[in-house]
Amino acid sequence: MKAYQRKLDIRNGCVDLSHGSGGRAMAQLISGLFHEAFGNEWLARGNDQSAFDVGAGRMVMTTDGYVVSPLFFPGGNIGSLAVHGTVNDIAMAGARPLYLSASFIIEEGFRFADLKMIAESMGEAARTADVHIVTGDTKVVERGKADGLFISTAGVGVVPHGLDLSAENARVGDRVLISGTLGDHGVAIMSKRQNLAFETEIVSDSAALNDLVAKMVEAGGRGIRLMRDPTRGGLAATLNEIAQQSDLGFHLREEAIPLKPGVAAACELLGLDPLHVANEGKLVAIVAPENAAPVLAAMRAHPLGRDAADIGEAVADDHHFVQMATSFGGGRIVDWPSGEQLPRIC
Repeated sequence: MKAYQRKLDIRNGCVDLSHGSGGRAMAQLISGLFHEAFGNEWLARGNDQSAFDVGAGRMVMTTDGYVVSPLFFPGGNIGSLAVHGTVNDIAMAGARPLYLSASFIIEEGFRFADLKMIAESMGEAARTADVHIVTGDTKVVERGKADGLFISTAGVGVVPHGLDLSAENARVGDRVLISGTLGDHGVAIMSKRQNLAFETEIVSDSAALNDLVAKMVEAGGRGIRLMRDPTRGGLAATLNEIAQQSDLGFHLREEAIPLKPGVAAACELLGLDPLHVANEGKLVAIVAPENAAPVLAAMRAHPLGRDAADIGEAVADDHHFVQMATSFGGGRIVDWPSGEQLPRIC
C-alpha cells in the first residue's frame, strides 16, 4: 500500500527545515513542486544523477550562482534569470545548450507560493530555450542565512567541430557588434530595489540568446572571433577583459551605442555609467570586418537583435585601452567598473 502524502499547502505554506532533511517532507517538496515545474523523462527516474546522449562536436560546460535581490523584478525573477544566464554562457561559445542542473539553497520560512512561481518560470524558460533541467539538489538553511533563496546551476552543450570562439582570435580592424540596448537589466533591478517609478516601466532584458547565436553563426561562421554576454560590470568590464586577453584595444563611438531613454534617465538619476550596468539578454560579438555586415543583418532580423549595432573596432594598443569618441569630438577611457555600483544584480 502506498503511503499517504499530504499535498503541499502552496497558498499558505512555507518551507521549514524538514524540507531539507532528506525525509518524506523533502520528497514531497521535490515531487510536488520541482518535478511538476521541470517535468521530463530524466527527472522522472528519480536518480541522483542523469545520464544522457550528446551529438557530435566538442562538449561545453559552465556553472553559475544567482543571488539577485529582489528575487522578483520587472521582466523576470531569479528562476528565469538562472536559466537564461546559464544558457547564454554556453551559447557564447557558439554551442547549442542541452542540459542544466539546478541547486536550491532555501531559507526557512520561504513561501511555497513564491518558490512555485520561481520554479515554474525556470521550467518555462528552459522549454523556451529548448533545454532540460535534468538533475538538482535542495538544501534548507535556518532563518537569516540565505536571504530567501539562492540558486546554483550548471549547464552542458555541444559546439560544432571547427568553431572555436576565443579572445585570442581577435585581430586589428575587427568590428564590435552589440545585440541591443544596454543597461536594461541592471536599471530594472535598481529601480525595483530603490522603489523608483518612471513614466515608462524599465523591464529587464533577461532572455536566452542561443537561437540568436545560431543565426549569427550561420551568417558569419569562423568570421565571428568571439562572443560574450556583458553581465556584471556591463559592456565596460566585458571589453576591458577582451582587450587584456586579446592584447588589443578598442575604439567605440558613443552615438552608435543603443540606449533606451528611460535607462539613460535612470542612470543619470542614480549616478551610473550605462556602460557599467549589467545586461542579461544582450551579447557582444567581435567579428572580422568582411563578415560584420551579414552578421549584423542576421542579428537585426531576430527578435532579440532588433536594436543591434556596430559600435566600434579593435585597434593596436599596447596599453589595452577601451576608448570612446563622444559626439562632441572628444573622448574618454572606458575603464573597468569599481565593482561597488550595482551589488547583487544577478
